[in-house]
Amino acid sequence: MYHFFVTPDQVQDGYALITGQDVNHIRNVLRMKPGEQVGIRDGISRSFLCELETIKAEEIRVRILKEEDTSSELPARLYLFQGLPKSDKMELVIQKAVELGVYQIIPVATRRAVVKLDGKKEDAKIKRWNAIAESAAKQSGRMLIPEVTRVMSLKEAFEYAGDFDLNLIPYELAEGMEGTRRILSQVRPGMQIGIYIGPEGGFDTDEIALAKERQVHPITLGRRILRTETAGLTALSILMFELEQ
Repeated sequence: MYHFFVTPDQVQDGYALITGQDVNHIRNVLRMKPGEQVGIRDGISRSFLCELETIKAEEIRVRILKEEDTSSELPARLYLFQGLPKSDKMELVIQKAVELGVYQIIPVATRRAVVKLDGKKEDAKIKRWNAIAESAAKQSGRMLIPEVTRVMSLKEAFEYAGDFDLNLIPYELAEGMEGTRRILSQVRPGMQIGIYIGPEGGFDTDEIALAKERQVHPITLGRRILRTETAGLTALSILMFELEQ
């Protein structure tokens, strides 16, 4: 079954309205007809089984058959602070992070990042990245669409997560697995957890020192050095396993 997102105000009196690009997708790509069923999510916490009723050029009206009581969201909010990688690696990171349950993705400009985005290029990238997040959220049955924010400096990122319950920074020189397991044992439902991932060149020692000053815990992901597009997904997978109920 196909799933689509609407805003809460588009759900009223037993019906929902689908607008925007999804209208063209339903009409001209999927070629769906009145009477077929779809899933609708309000982007917050509600999910509905619906039936297509009227299909117009600008909007599609669906009748709500029932509200579903299942939730696909993790019981904690995971924030991925991803150092800007080269080429299209960010697109892969966003797609897979959404599938793994991330709540928000924050691109971070670090000292060793090769990629530099000016204002116009950043706006275009963020629009593209959020479209990828939406597509991944639909595919994976998420209840909400994780946001990809503007690019932050590492200092801004630390300030943004200053009141989080736990902040983690995978680092190749972090102490062994025993220390990492001890830190991860703190993970609980209801937490806000930040994960900081360096770019291809990793974090420099000053950035790690700043992280420690801000109570960001260095952890290890094993004895192998992981690529930037692998490290964040590995950390998210570990946290998903710890949190999934």
